[in-house]
Amino acid sequence: MRIMGLDYGSVTVGVAISDELHLTAQGIEVIRRKQENKLRQTLARIEELIVEYDVELIILGFPKNMNNTIGERAEKSEEFADTLRRRTGLEVVLWDERLTTVAAHNALIEGNVRRSDREKVVDKVAAVFILQGYLDMQSMKKGT
Repeated sequence: MRIMGLDYGSVTVGVAISDELHLTAQGIEVIRRKQENKLRQTLARIEELIVEYDVELIILGFPKNMNNTIGERAEKSEEFADTLRRRTGLEVVLWDERLTTVAAHNALIEGNVRRSDREKVVDKVAAVFILQGYLDMQSMKKGT
């Protein structure tokens, strides 16, 4: 069984999947949609990936404000988490994702990825950062 990490944005969802030992996160894809509230195809693709990768748990990025308050994006993430729970029957954990997109951009810049190419993959890289943060925390809790 694997864990899925999602970076939910207004028109994209970055997707990452853990290995079976829950040690590492790998970016899978960026799901794009034309409008923010048009989620049917996005949810259908997530469900396909859940089956394909035998996913048991979803970690969804939770974009809190820097002062730890909940803003509009975080509220939309909570709504998306509720929708995912209903549609998939899986547990969805909201994971603090402050600065993950910034970190993803910085990693891509350091890797000399061109600006036009960065925009295509930054959400996938952010999903990797979200999921890897969760996996690392679980590993620390186990003391391994």
